[in-house]
Amino acid sequence: MHSGDGLFDRRLSDRAREVIRQGAEIALNAPEEWLDELYDATLRKTSLRAIAGDPLLAEAVRRVNRGNLLHWASANVADPGMPVPINLGADQIAIVRDLVRRGMNEAALQAYRVGQDVVWRRWMTIIFILTPDPFELQEVLEVTAASIATFVDGTIEAITEVIGQERDELARGSYAERREVISLILEGEPTNIERASTRLGYRLDATHTAAIAWSDIPGAELDEPHRVTRALTQAAGAATALSVLASAATLWVWVPGPTPPDTAALTQALDHIPGVRIAIGSTGRDLAGFRTSHLDAQAAHRILARPHSTRRLVTFGEVQLTSLITENGAQADRFIKYTLGDLEHADSELRESVLVYINEQCNATRAAARLFTHRNTILRRIARADELLPRPLAENGVHVAVALDALYWRQNSPRPS
Repeated sequence: MHSGDGLFDRRLSDRAREVIRQGAEIALNAPEEWLDELYDATLRKTSLRAIAGDPLLAEAVRRVNRGNLLHWASANVADPGMPVPINLGADQIAIVRDLVRRGMNEAALQAYRVGQDVVWRRWMTIIFILTPDPFELQEVLEVTAASIATFVDGTIEAITEVIGQERDELARGSYAERREVISLILEGEPTNIERASTRLGYRLDATHTAAIAWSDIPGAELDEPHRVTRALTQAAGAATALSVLASAATLWVWVPGPTPPDTAALTQALDHIPGVRIAIGSTGRDLAGFRTSHLDAQAAHRILARPHSTRRLVTFGEVQLTSLITENGAQADRFIKYTLGDLEHADSELRESVLVYINEQCNATRAAARLFTHRNTILRRIARADELLPRPLAENGVHVAVALDALYWRQNSPRPS
């Protein structure tokens, strides 16, 4: 029994119950900035920061945070001040399993304590607004402190069991060994290339291209990962490949060979593998290339996994520059606004025409041919763009092209192929 359980045995005053109910209603409709604060604290200020660069796992953390908050608040709207049962749903179990596969342990549970502190500070702010009465404050805060602590304690206890079960399951197979070897390589640890190749069943003293495949359905697992591996292998003209499930929804793959997978062939293959998206890294040799290619695939993954993106396949070469300038979101926003001015909010046809015109070395005839329109139409659009841009296109073409490309990947704006 938890230390605060006895507090639930006493009868709360009607006024205390009403204050808790009102506070829970406010928490139930928490503004996004509250959720952002909770998200930042649990993901960026704990051992979970190692997954901050993975869009799928980061979003799963956000869903779990929101789900736990809404679960506790809903229970206190329905029955103020009473114990709240734990909320060990499918999302929470899935992310725990994914973290164990990433090599994380019980230290990751620190995130729940950090989240508890954030929620408690917000909760006290709410309650102090709802009542100035010192006796009501004491009654409400004592009971709700015990309620939150008991809820978090129970959740941690249940998750600890899940961690142990998942760790036992992984230890029984070869998955754990492969994942350990790959983790050491990706972390840049000294590695005997021959021994590592033997343990992985994959030649590391070769040229590789890494890819990351994932389910585009939030919370869903990646179905039939072997089909994805086979599609990448065939598109690269390779005989074999190395693959490992990084999480239930994410697959890491390396295919050997001097050339990356053919994107046209891979696009066709994806038509028969619904719900899957793929980011392809650079091509590199030996251990350094193995690692760098994967890091580049991760960069492409972060861009393609952004909200509203509809592309299913991207290569690092397509987004390398955009990845570089959008690494800092606030600075990227300022660069786009400073460079494009009112063109940022112009219609997509105009922005597309400007980008094609620049890519065709400012040749209106070639741009018109690519866009299947008349040369004079292109010239009119360029003139209109000059009216919207802070600086004339002729003086700032490179920056405008980069800003338009970044805008495409950030907002999924139309972009020429």
